[in-house]
Amino acid sequence: MGSNTVIPTQDLNLYLSLPTTSTTTVIPKIEPKIEPLDGPPLPPPPLHVPTSPCPFPSPAPLSTPASAEADVYSEYDRISDLFRFAFAQRLEKYKDDSILPDSDENLLAIVPVENPDDQLSNVDLTPRGRARKFPARLSELVRVMDLKPEDRSYHRDLIRKNRMLFDSLRVFIVVEDEKHRDVMGPHRKARGDLKAAALLRDHGLWLNRDKRIVGDLPGVSIGDVFFFRMELCVVGLHGQVQAGIDYVPASQSSNGEPIATSVIVSGGYEDDEDAGDVIIYTGHGGQDNHRQVQHQRLEQGNLALERSMNYGLEVRVIRGFKYEGGASDKVYVYDGLYRIVETWFDVGKSGFGVFKFKLVRIEDQVEMGSAVMKLAKSLKKNPLEARPNGYVTLDLSMKKENFPVFFFNDIDGDHDPLYYEYLSSTIFPSFVYNGGSQTGCQCHGGCSDNCFCAMKNGGEFAYDRNGILVRGKPLIFECGLHCRCLPTCRNRVTQKGIKYRFEVFRSRETGWGVRSLDLIQAGSFICEYAGVVLTQDQVQIFTMNGDSLIHPSRFGDRWAEWGDLSQIFSDYVRPAYPSIPPLDFAMDVSRMRNVACYMSHSSSPNAMVQLVLYDHNNLSFPHLMVFSMENIPPMREISLDYGVPDELTGKLALCN
Repeated sequence: MGSNTVIPTQDLNLYLSLPTTSTTTVIPKIEPKIEPLDGPPLPPPPLHVPTSPCPFPSPAPLSTPASAEADVYSEYDRISDLFRFAFAQRLEKYKDDSILPDSDENLLAIVPVENPDDQLSNVDLTPRGRARKFPARLSELVRVMDLKPEDRSYHRDLIRKNRMLFDSLRVFIVVEDEKHRDVMGPHRKARGDLKAAALLRDHGLWLNRDKRIVGDLPGVSIGDVFFFRMELCVVGLHGQVQAGIDYVPASQSSNGEPIATSVIVSGGYEDDEDAGDVIIYTGHGGQDNHRQVQHQRLEQGNLALERSMNYGLEVRVIRGFKYEGGASDKVYVYDGLYRIVETWFDVGKSGFGVFKFKLVRIEDQVEMGSAVMKLAKSLKKNPLEARPNGYVTLDLSMKKENFPVFFFNDIDGDHDPLYYEYLSSTIFPSFVYNGGSQTGCQCHGGCSDNCFCAMKNGGEFAYDRNGILVRGKPLIFECGLHCRCLPTCRNRVTQKGIKYRFEVFRSRETGWGVRSLDLIQAGSFICEYAGVVLTQDQVQIFTMNGDSLIHPSRFGDRWAEWGDLSQIFSDYVRPAYPSIPPLDFAMDVSRMRNVACYMSHSSSPNAMVQLVLYDHNNLSFPHLMVFSMENIPPMREISLDYGVPDELTGKLALCN
């Protein structure tokens, strides 16, 4: 990978391209962002140092010492006009001049924002009682540019692993809290997201805190979905725990002016207007229970947005809206970059003065994630109306699944998936069901951690109460045919079949692909990887005929990544129980298959294979169950790590 450069400079109007000696990529190429300066401009760089063109619009000319006083009064007049002239008529109507400053100092005053980390003061950051000091976010503004493909892959994987750690840690905390409640009795339910974020910060695992990035955040893609505000802070996409405007405060800025980097649009302000590509965003302040009760002031985040507009700087937009059936009742979707093109002072619906900012989405970006989620929702209701061209069949499974599996191809006339018999579950040889223990748990109500099936899993269940996988294991025993527990038992997850609506589609990049019309939460069961199981003797015959075989032993051990808390707990040990013998079988998918067989390969997959037993006890022939490793947004392709290439052909054994 090519080397990348961080260029420190006091004069942010100068862009220097300096030679580097690094040969290992650990950070992307970063260009400093323009900020106005306090004093006169610095002298030009030496002639032997080349300069690169400035990617930002040129700001207003910098003041010289002789003109500094005049510029102060000019700025005073500009803000005064914004308050008085634009709002004078409405002030007369409402007979309220409380927003007008009493003095010039009040008018120009910018209230410094406390360190955003202080908003976590009520969170137990050190469960063992150790007092710690955490470094504040640094204020240097930079822009990431010229990322090479390997750089993009590096940062995507970094974000992916960080989010996986947050999600699995959150689930673990909630499960441990549930155990404590069962023993100690009812108490306040744990906020797993807050505790997970606190532990990650305790171990220095929050990302992008050494610089404030203007523009896209490396490793975060448009359409990525987050269930918790704290996760936005952990990855650095939005650094404010509660406030909707993230910015470098004036107290940290090199020139005393705040600059905005991101905003959250979640309908929390009654005067907001969201038309997708164009947003009328209301400034912050003066609210009580989602209603405006005071006039807003041009300070803090409001001033930061106005300054970003003045310097032509884009902001990241994250939309938050209600969502049922997820880890929380709300989701946050990254929708890309917007420019602030206009601002004005207006009377809001409640009769108080508010600042409004017009944000326009920058062109040539991929479709907004929130728009894709709306499309997916409409496809579930009426697919032919929402997308009239491209559907080959509305149920590839022929009613064998809990929900229909759509088949979509708007690229060519290939209808190959129609010619295979659909399997909803794997077909094992009859001898697999013979012999072995036929004993199940005797729980007449709900199963507990001391029941027989829990003991087989090492003394604990693999899932939380919502069916989310707590951590990957070599093998999971679910309650089965010989158990007396109810069908609603928390230890019956994969055997219930799919709970999402899937679509097999034709892809220009991967041949065939699979995507969901639902948002899939990290750690959720997706579907079984189904086929006809063959013994090794049968495998040799089928290989000679060139049939399509899947070798379970070649799937990567991705299960070990989900729930790996070794970065948090020094005594963490990778699960090794229950142990199983090597998987010495293959699955034929040449004539009978299911939706999983169309999932594409990836070296950084968003799904994994977890081995599960429930309908028999033969350890050598488990079911291959697919679980999500991250939050998978609707319409995003689901991928697996198929492992090592075939020794003979050098190709991965993929159905596509």
